[in-house]
Order: sequence, then C-alpha cells, then structure tokens
Amino acid sequence: MEAENTLAKRITAAGQNASYDSYCRNLLANKQILARILKTCVEEFQDCPIKDIEEKYIEGVPQVSEIALHRDETAEFVDGTGKEDVAMKENTVTFDIRFHALSPKAGGAMQMIINIESQKDFYPGYPLIKRGIYYCSRMISSQYGTEFSGPHYEKVKKVYSIWICTNPPKYRRNTITAYSMNERQIVGKAAEPKENYDLLTVLTVCLGGASGDENYRGLLKMLEVLLSDQVLPGEKKEILEKEFDVAMTKTMEREAMEMCNLSQGIVDRTTINHIISMMKNSDMTEEECMRLLDIPKEHRELYHMMLQEKMETSHA
Repeated sequence: MEAENTLAKRITAAGQNASYDSYCRNLLANKQILARILKTCVEEFQDCPIKDIEEKYIEGVPQVSEIALHRDETAEFVDGTGKEDVAMKENTVTFDIRFHALSPKAGGAMQMIINIESQKDFYPGYPLIKRGIYYCSRMISSQYGTEFSGPHYEKVKKVYSIWICTNPPKYRRNTITAYSMNERQIVGKAAEPKENYDLLTVLTVCLGGASGDENYRGLLKMLEVLLSDQVLPGEKKEILEKEFDVAMTKTMEREAMEMCNLSQGIVDRTTINHIISMMKNSDMTEEECMRLLDIPKEHRELYHMMLQEKMETSHA
C-alpha cells in the first residue's frame, strides 16, 4: 500500500476538528488545495491547468501564521537583553497563509502576493470586507523596502486576500464574491492600462454545505468537505481523491511540508511535553511512555507525529 502524503496525514491528524483555526490553516496551506482555490478565485489562473498552478506558479513554501500583519511590531519582539519577548510575539496578529505566485497570463514574469484567511464568523463585529481591504493595503504598503524602494512604484505587486468563511449567514452560503478596483470615466474617455490600477482584490468564499443547493459543487463543495467537522477523515480522503482529483499518496506528492501543529482535539500539548520529559529522564521508549499514560492505541500515531515535530523543532 502506498504511503499517504502530507495532506492525507493532515486530514487524519485533524480528524473531525478541521474547522478549528490551526487545523484549517494547515489544510488550506497545502499546494494542492491552494492551486484549486487560485483556479476558481483568481482571474489570472482561470485558464491554467491545476497542476501547472501547483508546480510552476505557486512559489516556495506558503508561510502559515509567520508574517506579522503590522511588520513594525516585529521590531518590538526583542527586549533589552537581546531575547525575544514571547508574550508580545504570541499576541501579534499574523496573516493566516501568505505566499507569492507568478502570473501565467504574463508568462510567469509578473509576481503577485496572495493571502488566504480562514474565518468562522462573517460578521465578527465589523464588516469583514473592510478587514480584507485593510489586509490588502498592508500587503501593498509592506512592499516598500522589500519589493521596491525610492520612487519605483511601477514595481508594486498585485495582492489578493481570500477569506474562507465556514459559518456565514444563510444569504451568503455557497457564494464566492470579489471586490476590486475599477476605472470609472467621469468626464471624457481617458483610459489607463488595467495593470496600473488593478492592484488589490478581496474575495469571500462562503461555504454552505447544502447538497440541494445548485452552487454546492466545485471549490465550494471541496472546501466544505475538507473543513467539515461532520465528515470522517477516511470519507474526506475518498471524496477529495475521487471527486476532485486531490492526491492522497506519497508518490504523487509534489511538495514537502511540515506536519500540522495540533493545538486542539485529542492531542494534548501538556501530554506531549510530559512524554518528552519522561523519555529524557528515564530509559523508557516513546511507546512505553504512551502506554504508561493510558493513551488509546488509536491515538498513538497522532502523538507520534506531534512528538516528531516537537523534537525536530527543538533541534533546529
């Protein structure tokens, strides 16, 4: 039997908790999933094969909860002793997922910056669209000093902020909506090339899950299945592979990504630390520690993956 790839393992690890923020981000950050989001939501990719998007146009490894929304805050992480202020860093707002992509319409010459956000509540006390526009604005302003300097505004890259909403109001369910900049001629017929003003787009992808809805297909159905807390992992993998051609075996995987950081559900961080401490201070094996702590056999593989990630991070 072929070994499962990272996405398949993440689906198993997330279990039925895929709607939780940490699981959601790590599942969405897989290039197979990102390629399908771009294919449907980003006009530059609509005529591009999914495999090309995944393998040729998404650059590098997508950054998950790594880039601060307000980059100037990162300078405050270091205190007077030269050490990181962990409490301050943990309270910093970050982009859920952020990566660069090349535009196939420009022959791969034009680069854009894309942000994917997972969001449960469509109305969290403010208009979500305004937050998306703000995120786009931050991605544009933060390019100064990194993507361009001085008066070279011609180098400003287009940005997208795509919001995956798992629990939208009824009227928003099973919809994908774009908000962007357009030219409006008030007097006369003066026209500017589109690429000079078409620099930011916010999209809302609102899931619904109603099988009777004619819009419940394509990307909307794929994401609903992927992030559902009602569909079992085995069923998810079968649907994603058979209906959406999402690879679940190691031999078909195209990118290497870290295992997801399980922060909720059946894997408990305190127990993880306890196992590591027991192994350091005794001759007990990982399996013996888990047996002593009465961790169910069906959960031990998940603990093993979390332990491996924890130890690899500590040795990095």
